[in-house]
Amino acid sequence: MEAIQIHRGKTVSLLNDNIDTDQIIPKVFLKRIEKTGFGEFLFYDWRYLSGEKLNPNFPLNDPMRKGATVLVTGENFGYGSSREHAAWALLDYGFRVIIAGGYSDIFYMNCTKNGILPIILSKKERAELAELGPDETVQIDLPNQTVAARAKTYSFAIDPTWKNKLVEGVDDIAITLHYLDDIVQYEKKQNKKNFRERLG
Repeated sequence: MEAIQIHRGKTVSLLNDNIDTDQIIPKVFLKRIEKTGFGEFLFYDWRYLSGEKLNPNFPLNDPMRKGATVLVTGENFGYGSSREHAAWALLDYGFRVIIAGGYSDIFYMNCTKNGILPIILSKKERAELAELGPDETVQIDLPNQTVAARAKTYSFAIDPTWKNKLVEGVDDIAITLHYLDDIVQYEKKQNKKNFRERLG
């Protein structure tokens, strides 16, 4: 998992409230077994018109916003089913940071486990960030828990456990592997114990 410490990037705004995981990645595209390749289907029903023609009125299709890595959005983002594919699609598209008014608990956890930083800011703060032009950038400082743009700085809260994982770029598997020597020793002891038990 790629670490996040200081992130600078362009923004794109989608200020709808209650965007659920089926809107983020429709269930018809959940057939892949890899974590990659979902980005092209992100917000599929909104990004495309019939015949898979790009919807020119959808914010992500604005050529001036191409390459945006920070999504500014509404309240209750990512509610609905617990599909981890929603986080995979956002990451595969290129988003490293989401700034919303709130998240479903499972979606929030899925983001942190996949290297996406979910930030909660007020409606007023998000409205100010939504005014940023396509050539302006925002700076997210995770160690200091700040978002800065246009000489303004906003603070955000994050659980220390998730903060550390994102700063260090470690997921649950990587953390487990820190204890690999202990695990190997335990398995050796268990194997010897089982062998003695079979001998009677």
